[in-house]
Amino acid sequence: MPTHPKEPDRAASDPAEPAPEAERSPHGDVPPPDPAPRPEAAHDASEPDTVGPAPADDEYATAVQELEDRWRRALADLDNLRKRHARELERERAAERSRTAAAFLPVIDNLELALNHADTAPGAIVEGIRAVRDQAVNVLELLGYPRHAETGVAFDPARHEVVGVVQDPDAPPGTVVEVLRSGYGDDATQLRPAAVTVAKRE
Repeated sequence: MPTHPKEPDRAASDPAEPAPEAERSPHGDVPPPDPAPRPEAAHDASEPDTVGPAPADDEYATAVQELEDRWRRALADLDNLRKRHARELERERAAERSRTAAAFLPVIDNLELALNHADTAPGAIVEGIRAVRDQAVNVLELLGYPRHAETGVAFDPARHEVVGVVQDPDAPPGTVVEVLRSGYGDDATQLRPAAVTVAKRE
């Protein structure tokens, strides 16, 4: 069965058909289509035009850096002050030990002198030892530790340590009858309390 060739589209193949009025230019020419926008030309209106950190961020970073520098300098100054204080304290302790030892040197000298004359004058050794004892007591008093060996005074728990209780009709109850070991110092500077016996009640 014979086939007829397809008739071409008249609107597409007829060059004489005029273009739509909206697409013609004032001179009768059809304007070219608008070019597509390039990707790099796209701009988001919501993004700021500035590049880099904001001025407020720069000021904040500068303030933080300044505070950190001050903190490091303060730590260094504190460490230097601590070391200097430790050195001064050690020097003061050494000087105090030296002064205390120097104060007892005459006591040692007198003890050695008494021992050297013990064979030639045995009777004088007792007086010599007593004099040396008084000298040592005087040194302790000059250092701030006076001697306490009083009897007949009222018992004071801050200054006395009871090592015995005796019955003495001549002593009022609660008074010190005998001092077995002398005490040295007062209140906060007390080296040790005096060991005493105290009179008890009937």
